[in-house]
Amino acid sequence: MKDMEPQIAREQFEIFATGLDHPESCAFDRDGNLWAGGEAGQVYRIDPAGKPRVIANVGGFCCGIALAPDDSAVFVCVSGVGVVRVSKDGTHDVFATAAGGSKIVAPNHLVFDRAGRFYVTDSGNWMKRNGRLLRFDASDDGVVLAESLGYANGLALSDDEKSLFVVESDTDSVLRFELRRDGSAGTPETYARGVGRFPDGMALDADGNLYVCCYASDEIWRIDRERQLTLIAHDRWGILLGRPTNLAFGGPSFDEIFVANLGRFTITRAKLGVRGRRPANLL
Repeated sequence: MKDMEPQIAREQFEIFATGLDHPESCAFDRDGNLWAGGEAGQVYRIDPAGKPRVIANVGGFCCGIALAPDDSAVFVCVSGVGVVRVSKDGTHDVFATAAGGSKIVAPNHLVFDRAGRFYVTDSGNWMKRNGRLLRFDASDDGVVLAESLGYANGLALSDDEKSLFVVESDTDSVLRFELRRDGSAGTPETYARGVGRFPDGMALDADGNLYVCCYASDEIWRIDRERQLTLIAHDRWGILLGRPTNLAFGGPSFDEIFVANLGRFTITRAKLGVRGRRPANLL
């Protein structure tokens, strides 16, 4: 049963960075800089003091963002373009526009494994169930792992890299795929239902619990390993959590959450008190 009383009061959130153009995603590099994208193609580097700087413009709305395992480049899902690779000096190129012989309709989120492969959601069209789960290797050879998904969105990869969690936004659900040794993915199972309204992006903590940002309800939910849902945070006014879409763990003890607010111009943060799972570039 859902616990409707948030564990973190909205007053515990503070603005970490402002002046961003509707950020949807964020990710840390090894130097403590937070990277984020903007609505008009901006790729921001935000220093540890919270000051943003535009490093590149990739020509389209920036959705999910992640750093390669060697921390050398930022990969961005860009609406109308594809997956774009951005070097830290701002030079960039289009890494992929298609997979399995078909154009990526709506690149949304991506996550790297330790070997440098990355998984991408192609959301498709709202309520059309044409979303896909894709995988790319070090080249741009993309394969389709799953099709007919309901607006495939955020991704999270388990620590043992045997499970891939995928948000299905138009059913308010999170799916789990088994990743097989031969590189294929198993039949998805519904891992959790009724995850707020319009779940978007998510991240895992070090114990394997999921934290899911919900765009339409200005909430963050936790799904524990027993698949129980707990309300972590809610902002009824949509200010400090204003259409939250993705979160990243950070801070000196890696137990703070940094939240991208697509409906605002900010990234906000709060002390969670639970350490996050480190992405491939921070291992």
